[in-house]
Amino acid sequence: MAQKPSIPKGTRDFGPVEMAKRNYIFNTIRSVYELYGFQQIETPAQETLATLMGKYGEEGDKLLFKILNSGDYLNKIDDQELTERNTLRLASKICEKGLRYDLTVPFARYVVMHREELQLPFKRYQVQPVWRADRPQKGRYREFYQFDGDVVGSDSLLNEVELMQIVDTVFTRFGVRVQIKINNRKILTGIAEVIGAADKIVDITVAIDKLDKIGIDNVNAELREDGLTDEQIQKLQPIIMLEGTNEEKLNTIAEVLKDSETGLKGVEETRAILSPLTSHLSPLNNELQLDLTLARGLSYYTGAIFEVKALDTPMGSISGGGRYDNLTGIFGMPGLSGVGISFGVDRIYDVLNALDLYPKDSLQTTQVLFINFGEKETAYCLPIINKVRAQSIRAEIYPDGAKMKKQMSYANAKQIPFVVLAGESEMEAGKVTLKNMETGDQQMLSPDELITKLS
Repeated sequence: MAQKPSIPKGTRDFGPVEMAKRNYIFNTIRSVYELYGFQQIETPAQETLATLMGKYGEEGDKLLFKILNSGDYLNKIDDQELTERNTLRLASKICEKGLRYDLTVPFARYVVMHREELQLPFKRYQVQPVWRADRPQKGRYREFYQFDGDVVGSDSLLNEVELMQIVDTVFTRFGVRVQIKINNRKILTGIAEVIGAADKIVDITVAIDKLDKIGIDNVNAELREDGLTDEQIQKLQPIIMLEGTNEEKLNTIAEVLKDSETGLKGVEETRAILSPLTSHLSPLNNELQLDLTLARGLSYYTGAIFEVKALDTPMGSISGGGRYDNLTGIFGMPGLSGVGISFGVDRIYDVLNALDLYPKDSLQTTQVLFINFGEKETAYCLPIINKVRAQSIRAEIYPDGAKMKKQMSYANAKQIPFVVLAGESEMEAGKVTLKNMETGDQQMLSPDELITKLS
């Protein structure tokens, strides 16, 4: 017996209904990006490991899917190296490429390679799959799509304001209530400075970024393992547990960071972003909250950082991003600032499923099915179908002369709302009968009347 086929853990198949839902998500986000002047690009699924390694921090590097070199990839490996089984060293010799971990680093590489062709500031959006060797669980996959938008070549905080408006507009169109969280890596750097642990900024941000998942006690334990003293950890507590309005939090943290130039710069930037979005100038439909525990583990963020969570169903982050002042510097183009966001399409898909928020018309493929009564009737229907399709009405004809019950069952299974019947009486009258599959109502119509009705 042939082995039953399977797919790798952390991946999924998507059938027609699922793809209709996903295309609704893609088209909604794409239309909002384009409202703000973003243009689409694509990059290869594979990147060189030189491009990918060292851009996501130590934890991110461990999650990269590496691709074995083609051909005899062991020909330069001696027996001793094989016996030692040093995985990292072996991988560096037998793997030169990897699957992209996100879309931001490939985008930075793209900007450097195509700099002479780009008009700055350059606003791009990109929707493609990414891969992470993570442990699969609910809402977390090894292969998933991201939908990114980035602006490079501009230091203006107006870009951050507009990205927040894009996030707000997208989820308003989806009908999903979200909380948009914002912080600034400069504030986090300032906090590390004032508690006397400036050299531990990465450890601090990685640890407090897990606060929602593992709780304050485990975060403190991790900080202790990373070398922070009990005194430093104690100083950190009131800061990361700070409550109040956005303005109250900013006032408090500004006082805490009064001796940190970097930290105060972060406070100033955050005020500049929050101000228009929380006033009558550009009010949002969704809550925008300053969250000092938000750290975003990726090491390339240097300014504002964002994260979005759905309020009405349990799910991890469904969107996030931030400012990166020198990402392209690692590819030989220093000083080019950028800011971007990423929509987690697969998690948004799960949220819309959980809340049943897909518009009915977004899931319909065929609008009308022409019943096949035989060769003569099919010949009569084909020109009418052509006219219907010419008016952008999605139509199909059942290909076989099967029993009427089977053809009607096909229409019901595909949730096709209308069927057209054309027998001898219809052909003699130069008309067709249109049946509403939901109500059962039938009308005899001319081809032009049919098009008007279906439109």
